[in-house]
Amino acid sequence: MSFYKTSTGAFALMDSLIQNGTSHIFGYPGGAILPIYDELFNWEKKSLVKHVLCRHEQGAIHAADGYARSSGYIGVCFATSGPGATNLVTGIATAYMDSVPIIIITGQVARSFIGTDAFQEVDIFGITLPIVKHSYIVTDPRQISQIVAEAFYLAQSGRPGPILIDIPKDVGLEKFNYEFFPISNVSILGYQTLVSNPQKHFPKLLKLIQESNQPLLYVGGGAISSGASCVIRKFSDYFQMPITTTLMGKGIVDENHVLSLGMLGMHGTAYANFAVSECDLLIALGARFDDRVTGKLDEFACNAQVVHLDIDSAEVGKNRIPQIAIVGDVKTVITKFMEYSYVSSSSLANTDQTSSWKQRISFWKKQYPLLVPKHVDYLSPQEVLYKISHLSPDAYFTTDVGQHQMWAAQFLNVLPRHWMSSSGLGTMGYGLPSAIGVQFANKDKVVICISGDASFQMNLQELGTIAQYNLPIKILIINNKWQGMVRQWQQAFYGERYSHSNMEKGSPNFVKLAQSFGILGLSVEYRRDIDNILQLFCSYNGPVMLNCKVKEEENCYPMVAPGKSNSQMIGLSK
Repeated sequence: MSFYKTSTGAFALMDSLIQNGTSHIFGYPGGAILPIYDELFNWEKKSLVKHVLCRHEQGAIHAADGYARSSGYIGVCFATSGPGATNLVTGIATAYMDSVPIIIITGQVARSFIGTDAFQEVDIFGITLPIVKHSYIVTDPRQISQIVAEAFYLAQSGRPGPILIDIPKDVGLEKFNYEFFPISNVSILGYQTLVSNPQKHFPKLLKLIQESNQPLLYVGGGAISSGASCVIRKFSDYFQMPITTTLMGKGIVDENHVLSLGMLGMHGTAYANFAVSECDLLIALGARFDDRVTGKLDEFACNAQVVHLDIDSAEVGKNRIPQIAIVGDVKTVITKFMEYSYVSSSSLANTDQTSSWKQRISFWKKQYPLLVPKHVDYLSPQEVLYKISHLSPDAYFTTDVGQHQMWAAQFLNVLPRHWMSSSGLGTMGYGLPSAIGVQFANKDKVVICISGDASFQMNLQELGTIAQYNLPIKILIINNKWQGMVRQWQQAFYGERYSHSNMEKGSPNFVKLAQSFGILGLSVEYRRDIDNILQLFCSYNGPVMLNCKVKEEENCYPMVAPGKSNSQMIGLSK
């Protein structure tokens, strides 16, 4: 609906955000963005939007990120100019690497002061150019509604990503005749998302599948963004094709399914890595052949014909030249391909064709399983995560980065959009604020943050946000007193020279820290106590933190060493 009204730029911004579906904004106020916060006050009084006050701008953007990943909607965050804006940079890069749709609104000094090195002036537009999908500097308040509409369109069309809108302070205050610009009117010259005709590849793709005896589906985060879980499961079942996922692709399939191989790559399952090393057909769906997945690139699926389907044409053929390259939305293309397969007279799936391949994979699963240490007195991180997965099978999980992240990826079986983890950038401190956004997007659901003692200390101030809004987030700390993955690499590749990776000195008492925020604090050290503590942890109706004092020297295996092929794993269990 369009209308005219004498309004301020701040009013135009808030009206445009809300008319485009914004219900939550995560942020932190400051001088240059005060006109917008002043306008926000009025909209909140009418219960038209909810602002979540985080304790740090990095926390705000990670919260918006978690909101977007778990809900499929666009996350929105506010920050002021200068340090407020620069504090967002890590979160913007996190969202950019993982293709998360976020709209970032930053305040800026007044137009007349731009370029004068004014107080809290910084060129956030220039700073963030490499890590945004698109960005704007608003020089005229009449532009605001159209810019917001374009931002919503760009953030979620094609390959999703973050959009920055920088608004000078006086633009927010200036009055003008406002007209709402609907997203349906957006037309951006030269912008297009799809450049190929996928149907022309279907005959060749079907022929490759029919001729393959050892096929493998390799699924990444693009399939999650596309909402392709259901159709990919049908595709896998119909052609009896095993499926492995990246860290971003977790949740696309039930990992207890007979055709699931779990995650592949540096800390992937042995059977997934063996399968990708020996497959004769690799179908990559919404994945980008990342180095943590491929290991030594020229030995990755070196005997396979490769089919690569991705929404971003820049990713197709970037690291591996495929035999079939398809640019398109994963869900749309696979749905159409399945329809083509059903009606084709020569497309009847031969379930016996892959039977020997599946038997071989089944042997690998039995020979090289992911093991939970048994018959031990100490508390192992694997057992903690294995048990929490069974106690809370429908929970939304966020993680930080490091060993605990990889153990979580190995032992948690999650639903689509129930897994939030900084995968491309590997951002320590992501897990806790991300959980805040997930909880606001899923008010009545269980949200569990899996963190390490080192990662947790990166953004622990967000306990204040959890306390303020009484969010029933469950925080599980895998505490080994180290920067665990750094220590593991120092042990394996740097002659056991543990340079500045021990975190014991100076670490807080996590139970007392939680209690100081009015959060229930729990601790467990011995394996005999884990069942009772986890029952309390999972059943508690409110925010709770559990400090798990696990074995310090436990390493995360299997592991593909840098420069090695995926089949050359170390630390395999038999």
